Amino acid sequence: MTLSYKEMQHILMEELRLYHFPIAVKFFFDQSEVAEFKKVHDYYTPVKPMTFCQWEIAARMKGQIVYAEPKGLGCSNAMCGFAWKEIDDNEIKSHLKYVRDEAQAQKAVQTKPRLKSGLIGVAVAPLGDAKFVADTVHFYCDNMQAYHLAVDWMSATGIYPMRANITINSSACAGNVYVYNEKLANMLPACSGSYNAGKTERGEINFILPGEHLEPMVKRLLERKETYGSAAITRPGDGFPGADICKNCPLIIFKKGE
Repeated sequence: MTLSYKEMQHILMEELRLYHFPIAVKFFFDQSEVAEFKKVHDYYTPVKPMTFCQWEIAARMKGQIVYAEPKGLGCSNAMCGFAWKEIDDNEIKSHLKYVRDEAQAQKAVQTKPRLKSGLIGVAVAPLGDAKFVADTVHFYCDNMQAYHLAVDWMSATGIYPMRANITINSSACAGNVYVYNEKLANMLPACSGSYNAGKTERGEINFILPGEHLEPMVKRLLERKETYGSAAITRPGDGFPGADICKNCPLIIFKKGE
């Protein structure tokens, strides 16, 4: 059985109680794919340059599809990560606040994931509305939701342990680039930029996985639900995956009223 993006979004929102829509991300290197995207999607473009994580706000919070090219990106970190800008002295100096000296700043910048050259544009969309094949799928979620996603990804792929790639900033942009380049999932905190600009003041964690791994992960979630009665790992059978109740606690029990 093949699941559609719309079906998978519904399952994930329902079973994990996601607060935000999962985001389907597409990196366009072919102009014909851009033309096809524009033909089949109602999409928005940034009025003024803004950050990549701000593009994602529209997708995950407002349910809007966004397509943007270099002129719509106002973040030098993402510009470098998307290979729309070369790493220069200004980029290195902008990282000095995170590190001890310029040598560390240079290393921090140069070791960030970076796309191959030739990127034309980027689309971000609520997963259920994407009519393109997602390169990555980005979840803004809480700690326990991220845990469930990570466990199901590891189980679906057989990759243990899952290793995070965390940079000193660029969490959303470099986080997605890493997943695209390496074909591995990534889980990382908000960076200083995305915490403010990307509206993650609720303490959201980033979980990102390759688009081709999404369906196997969702099917693994459904397998657990079939076996244990719910998708919750913390309390199998409980419909809420993040129930903050001690396992098998004899005190926090409810019975049906007569």
